[in-house]
Parts: sequence; C-alpha cells; structure tokens
Amino acid sequence: MTRTSPAPPDRQARAVRLGPRAVAALVLVSVMGVMAFGWPLLAGSASGLAHSKDAPWLFAALLPLLLAVVVATIADSSASAATGGAPSLDAKAIAMLGVLAAAGAAMRPLGAGTAGIEPMFFLMVLSGRVLGPGFGFVLGSGSMFASALLTGGVGPWLPFQMLSMGWVAMGAGLLPGPDRLRGRRELAMIAVYGAVSAVLYGLAMNLQGWPYIGGMATGVSFVPGDPLPDNLARFVAYCLATSLGWDLPRAVVTVVLTLTLGPTLLKALRRATRRAAFDAPATFTTGPGPGPGPGSETPVQNGPK
Repeated sequence: MTRTSPAPPDRQARAVRLGPRAVAALVLVSVMGVMAFGWPLLAGSASGLAHSKDAPWLFAALLPLLLAVVVATIADSSASAATGGAPSLDAKAIAMLGVLAAAGAAMRPLGAGTAGIEPMFFLMVLSGRVLGPGFGFVLGSGSMFASALLTGGVGPWLPFQMLSMGWVAMGAGLLPGPDRLRGRRELAMIAVYGAVSAVLYGLAMNLQGWPYIGGMATGVSFVPGDPLPDNLARFVAYCLATSLGWDLPRAVVTVVLTLTLGPTLLKALRRATRRAAFDAPATFTTGPGPGPGPGSETPVQNGPK
C-alpha cells in the first residue's frame, strides 16, 4: 500500500476557496449591506425614507442576497473540482458548516446578550480564521439565522445581524499569516481582532436601529435631513449613552475565551479539516493487492492520515 507522509501537526487547512461567482456575490451583498446600514444618514427630511414602516421592505431585499452567497459558493465547488482544484464548499464542508452553525446557535442563548456576555463570538472568529473568509461569512450568517429560529428572535433586525456576524467571521479569515503564524502571536492577533470586531458589531447594530427609534426628542436622536457630521455626532453620543456597557463586556468575554480556549479549539478545527481533506481531493494509486499472483494491484486512496 502506498503511504503518504502525515500532514504537519498545525498546518492551515483551506476548507473553502472563493470562486469568481462567490466573490461577486459576496461583494454585492456587502455593498448592499453597507448601503442598507448607512442610507438613512443620507436621506432628505422630506423623503420619508427614515420611517420604520419602510424598513421591512429593505430587509426583505437583503435576504435573497444573503442566500445568493451560499448558492454561489456551492456552485463554485463543481467548477473547482472539475479543474482539479480544491472544492469551494463540498459535502464535507457543508457538514462541518452545519455542526459549527448549530454550535454557535446553541451558544448564543447562554448569555442572550445580557451585559454583553455572548460566547458565540469567539467561535465565529476562530472558525473564520481556520476555514477562510468565504466559509466564515456563510457560517456567521447561518449561525445568526439558526439562533434566531432557536430563540424566537426573528424580526426586521435579523438580516442585519446575519450581515454583521458574517462580516465578523469573514474578517477573521482575512487576517494575515494563515499558513505561517502560530502560537502566542497568532492568538494575540485573533484576540485583538475579536475585541475590535465585537465592538464594531455593536456599532453596526446600533446604526441599523437608531434611525427608527421614534419619540426620542433628545440630543442623541436621529434627525432626517440634517448634515451628516451632525447626525454622526449624535450617533456617537447615542452609542456611548446606550450600548457601550454591552459592547465592551462582549469584547472582554471574546478576548478571555480566545486566550483560554483558543489554542485547543484552533488545533481541533485544523485537525478536523485536515482529516476531512477539504483541501486535498482524493487521488488513487496502485499498490500490491491480495491477488492470486505477483504484481497484482488494487487501487489505494491517498489522503491525510
């Protein structure tokens, strides 16, 4: 039997590669997402676009775009496999995606956002780091969708949560040094990114809800048609007054879990993806078989041990 040398113990596993259709879909949904988050700041006072009754139509438009990323990523897998490359999202990757999304959905109710205790963030960040930006975006969005079904948190805010968490996990997959950076330096980088992304997630979710909060005749209220710098100043004051007490604890929890559980989880994720051989399509060679005479050969599958 032909044997292959074992994979390095901590080699980066490339589970999902972004094909052209997946990149196009990801860019499209990200651009639309940025527009969806920021359009109220540019709306005129007489446009009527800043009323909450218009929001569900915008959210409904985002949902097909989020699904398009998943469909395009799956579609790219067949083209990649046909040319001998690594699959973008094959059956094994989909199985791991389901397991991690279920784990993230199960972790979210543990804190339910109380005082910023949201342990699912560190899982999304570490998974995105190991499995890449495309997998990370799909995982973050899918985990938020599954957790909303689990906790009954379905509402007009859900597509924005899916977008924001998808960006969090995707950003982790874009961090530098995926093949060479290991140990404490990698863990420190992931922890810093996790803290920053946890705060930015809170800011993004504030931005999607802040313009629609009515009856706030205060200095932190959104004023349709006001100059952008004035509204941004009110938004910063709004975040400091309302959500910073949740965003900072979320960042601290993410850092603590990353530094304590991160090394074990990183090794487990990398080992699982290597054993699943996402980045090494199966090949067949010949070796001595149990045939009746000398030289008999049977196909032997090569892959990670």
